[in-house]
Amino acid sequence: MGRVAAVIVTYNRVAKLERVLESVAAQSARPEWIVVVDNASTDGTAEYLAAQRERLGLDVLSLPTNTGGAGGFSAGMKHAYELGADAVWIMDDDCYPEPDALGTLEAGLAEASADLGREVPFACSVVVFTDGELCEMNNPTPTWDWGRLTAKGRRNVLVTACSFVSVLVPRRALERHGLPYAEYFIWFDDQEYTLRLSRAEGAGVQVLDSRVVHDMGSNQGVNFSHIDESNAWKFAYGVRNEASYRLHHQGFAAYVLFWGRVLVLMHRGRVAWKLRRRMIGRLLAGIGFTPRVARVS
Repeated sequence: MGRVAAVIVTYNRVAKLERVLESVAAQSARPEWIVVVDNASTDGTAEYLAAQRERLGLDVLSLPTNTGGAGGFSAGMKHAYELGADAVWIMDDDCYPEPDALGTLEAGLAEASADLGREVPFACSVVVFTDGELCEMNNPTPTWDWGRLTAKGRRNVLVTACSFVSVLVPRRALERHGLPYAEYFIWFDDQEYTLRLSRAEGAGVQVLDSRVVHDMGSNQGVNFSHIDESNAWKFAYGVRNEASYRLHHQGFAAYVLFWGRVLVLMHRGRVAWKLRRRMIGRLLAGIGFTPRVARVS
């Protein structure tokens, strides 16, 4: 695989970030660079990173404003590319990789590429919650023939999309397909990007022997029946982003189906009418929201 840059995006989670960085630095196949994108944190993150920069070998990219996870990953991946990385290993600031997580990802990506006779565009880890159960938010989307490699005795499953909680992306994919949409700010940026890669080059893989823990507080997936005042801001981004993707990349029928899914789930969850109206507005906002792919060079 060559030289790998780990890219971690952080915002006001310094306590969790400490554990993430220690876990990344302790990898059996240590990355060449550990890039930390600080999204204008205000909780002492900058001071912590400055104190640990030399000991952990950190490359800190401090952004002047909070650009969300999407903006952070886009900036961090571009920076890693400019450093000369042959692959980027991206994750959130509450992701704790097991010691051999990166090494097994690299091996799984190479093995799958050899088995399939093509360049596999990404490889992701199995993501578990803090109690060891499957993390609901980070379960990748399998292909119809997901077991093609497992039938050969491999520990790789074919997937079309995954989250940005431990995914390895080769340099060539960045060169060919650009960066995630920074304009998404938060939610669905990972799905769009990995779908972009798999649609162009074929499925990626989930490497079953690569495991990370996602310390996300509550083990819940994205479900529109769960919208409330505390999380509506996130869902507002997610609804707009996915509506844009369904319409502009999959067509009007997919857009209409997405409308139906959002409305039905909000009804089932008895979401407050004020919030339902807000989400309808975001569904409409997706019509005119058409970000362009940013290139690495």
